[in-house]
Amino acid sequence: MLIWLVGFLREPTRKHAAALIGLAAAVVVVGGIVFAAVDHVSVLTGWYWAVTTATTVGYGDVTPKNGTGRVVAVIVMLTTIPMLGAVFALWSGAAAAARLRRLMHMGRSFPTGRFRLVVGMHPVVPGMLDELVRTGHDVVLVADVDAATVPVEVHHVKGDPTSLHSLRSAHPERAEHALVTGDTDGEVLISAVLLRECSRDLEMTALVHSSSAADALHDLGVTVALSADELLSHTLAKVLEAPHAGELLIELLDSEEHTLDELAPPPEAAGKPLSAVRADREDLVLGLVQDGAVKLGLGEDPVVTAADRLLVVRPIRR
Repeated sequence: MLIWLVGFLREPTRKHAAALIGLAAAVVVVGGIVFAAVDHVSVLTGWYWAVTTATTVGYGDVTPKNGTGRVVAVIVMLTTIPMLGAVFALWSGAAAAARLRRLMHMGRSFPTGRFRLVVGMHPVVPGMLDELVRTGHDVVLVADVDAATVPVEVHHVKGDPTSLHSLRSAHPERAEHALVTGDTDGEVLISAVLLRECSRDLEMTALVHSSSAADALHDLGVTVALSADELLSHTLAKVLEAPHAGELLIELLDSEEHTLDELAPPPEAAGKPLSAVRADREDLVLGLVQDGAVKLGLGEDPVVTAADRLLVVRPIRR
């Protein structure tokens, strides 16, 4: 139980707690052996007495029978009980501090490197955040929601996602990619326009309800604009044609063993046909993003360029 609690502490606190538990365990072991010798009981009985004493249970079935045994009991009580109490104090203090940081929106420190930026709180966002965290991505969320509803691994910028100030606080110029969502297509359009003002080169994907909004976002320079309704209808229609298509899609997107990534091709892949690149790689290359369009390489075998992106299924690095 104590070891399980220590696992939730931060690194410096964890070291202190582990040291206290180690010292307490040493006192219990040595105290039990000394008690067994001076009170003329078995070592197992001595350890049993030391554990019940250290944990303040004190059943009373084993007690010191002489002055030396009582001295040993006093030493065990005055050392192990305060040390174990300090471990619980460290844990409760760390838990309270973590809760306070969440309430004051001081959760995780801002990522030092590149990260994924999520704007808005569409109903699909919570599950998507869990997936990004599980696959080891640094994530920043801009949304006007309670910090307690956001995974602790995600840096949360609490604010209106259609506010220029909120978006600038998320440092979109440092983001690797952004997903823009909202309750309405109008909110998505506003957030996308403001993000483009903050960072001209930011790659963005937008989730909208209508195909007309997706077309408008394409005109604004959004890399990919997906209509949630259209995506769902196409997926369900394909399931009727191929009943296991839905399971295949879920396996690709929600596997514990692998992840779907969009990667720059290695330098040696430039100038090769997609089929040759597939043969050279150990992971699974599903297709190629070329000039903004996805090519699967089924009817034709496109030549890979340095500006393309590979859609790759690869094992999750743990």
